[in-house]
Amino acid sequence: MAFVVKIFANGKTPGIGYSPYIYALKQMTMKKFILSLLTLVSIAAMAQSDKSKRPSPPAKVSESLSSDLSLTIDYSQPSLKGRKIGTEIAPYGEVWRTGANEATTFEVTNDVFVNGQTLRAGKYSLYSIPGEKEWVIIFNKTWNQWGTKYEEAEDALRIKVIPSSVDASTEKMTFMISKEGKVSLLWGTVSVEFNVREARGKM
Repeated sequence: MAFVVKIFANGKTPGIGYSPYIYALKQMTMKKFILSLLTLVSIAAMAQSDKSKRPSPPAKVSESLSSDLSLTIDYSQPSLKGRKIGTEIAPYGEVWRTGANEATTFEVTNDVFVNGQTLRAGKYSLYSIPGEKEWVIIFNKTWNQWGTKYEEAEDALRIKVIPSSVDASTEKMTFMISKEGKVSLLWGTVSVEFNVREARGKM
């Protein structure tokens, strides 16, 4: 058996049994390697910055409930894609980001009552615990984070709501806000609603 010994610029040899794959990589010039790496990084950065290209694209809904109160929900829209809510996605009994990607945010410009319970003006992350007969809606004080980074100690408010079933199915999870302050989460044939109204006077 004959071996071809190649001497590199640094004076070293690859040695007997040297992998042909590794040898080929060693032959790449540093310039080409750097250019390839920069190209990959650039493509990844562009994909990340263009959130509309994500499988769960961004969405926002906002409504003015009074001259002093506006409500905004900023979220990402996961699609069902044939999956079943409660088992294959948004599992029952587990804290869920109520969307996808970054944490869904819920912002009010004035103090409010949410289903009769007080919530101070500000920006919150909106989590939930889905259930077949009851959903827990969670307003968490830490909002600027990835959706899976949840800490219960940061909860500002939790409310319990009863989900209902609707005839028309919604493929992409969607939030709606009415002029009267009714917030609706629609996904598949599930509808989850709660009411927001301005708190007047001392809280």
